[in-house]
Amino acid sequence: MSPRIDGKLPKTTPDAPVPSVDTTKAQLPVSATLEHTESAEDKSHRISVAVLLAIMGALLLFMATKASGTAVFALSNALDSVQLPKIEVPAVPCVIIGALLCLGSAAGLFLKAPPKVRTALNIAAGLGFVAGFLAWAAGGRTFDFLVTNQFNGTLAYATPLIFGALGGLLGERAGVVNVAIEAQFLSGAFAAALVGTMTKSLLWGMVAGAVVGVAMGALLALFSVKYLVDQVVMGVVLNSFATGLTGYLYSQFITTAREQYNDTPLFQAVRVPVLADIPFIGPILFQQKPMAYMAFASVVLVWFLLFRTKWGLRVRAVGEHPEAAETVGINVRAVRWQAVLLGGVFAGIGGTYFVLSVSGQFIKSISSGMGFIAIAAFIMGRWRPGLAALMCVFFGFVTQLSTQVQNLQTGLDSRFLVILPYVATIVAVAGLVGRVRAPKADGTNYDK
Repeated sequence: MSPRIDGKLPKTTPDAPVPSVDTTKAQLPVSATLEHTESAEDKSHRISVAVLLAIMGALLLFMATKASGTAVFALSNALDSVQLPKIEVPAVPCVIIGALLCLGSAAGLFLKAPPKVRTALNIAAGLGFVAGFLAWAAGGRTFDFLVTNQFNGTLAYATPLIFGALGGLLGERAGVVNVAIEAQFLSGAFAAALVGTMTKSLLWGMVAGAVVGVAMGALLALFSVKYLVDQVVMGVVLNSFATGLTGYLYSQFITTAREQYNDTPLFQAVRVPVLADIPFIGPILFQQKPMAYMAFASVVLVWFLLFRTKWGLRVRAVGEHPEAAETVGINVRAVRWQAVLLGGVFAGIGGTYFVLSVSGQFIKSISSGMGFIAIAAFIMGRWRPGLAALMCVFFGFVTQLSTQVQNLQTGLDSRFLVILPYVATIVAVAGLVGRVRAPKADGTNYDK
């Protein structure tokens, strides 16, 4: 006899079996598929990159009509003990292949190819464009395209950019926008020229540049961290201040006594034994000036500080959520001061490179706006030291390429070749990078 349900629990005995409920009929087959929905911003970026790649492909097709002869790429300089064979390619087919790679990548983006396929196509398009452009530039020329010179020049141009990018990256990781890298470059270069000439010491010239870079960083931190002045405006003011001050001191004092105040010694290339003897790679990587080695060692150092130390964790916490960092006992203003001042050390040293490794003297606007390219580099590098350094190498490659192409006498207007690195910067930042996420509190003043 079944128990009644009258609002009271039915009486059961210890040996009574527990009734089981058959739930097989209640289980309904459910099939669900997850589909990635492309946001409007992602779609806009995908289409803009596709259009850009299509334009690059069309440009290469036009250049193919102007190309002729054979492009010769020399892997060794005339004075190298080991002479590697030259690479010779027909210019027109190489340019056309580069154009087809660009157009194929553009089609893949338009047709919404899978992300991994798109990445592979974009890499192929970038390499194809560079190869096609070089084939056009070197095709039928009297002189060979010196590949070793291209890579040596790339590292030479990238070295100060790496220092500047690390300096700006450190400040922005803590939430302080630093657009005053150009000011730190200029002031560091001026101090290195003055102190390096008076002491005849490369070390003291570098130290002077680092100190002045810290001083510029202190001005930025004083007004933006302590007095809560708009950080971008303050950076622009410091750039104007450094340009005017160094230009005035140069005109009024240094030009009248160059031997006393503006004639520094120069760093010489340091040859790493055994490794420098490796054909092709050795002279490029292991026969550089000391500051080039310092730049890449600094990348590792900054990465370690930011991602493997307690101090770096505090810096990143302050840059993301200063209020939360304050609640756990972190002094937000002190951490921001520390990050900006340490960034000033790297940016100031980057400024000394122009004097101590390149020219041996200071001239007006010696950095030529490279501080702003350093800003673009760490933005493209998503505020990560390794990626930022890679972007610096990219800009160094483009800058050296403009010089190499000019030497080949291609007929391009020299004024266009001068602005080529800046055009590449605009294209890379606006067209290829897409959406990047800065530290959440970057540029936001913190008032306790």
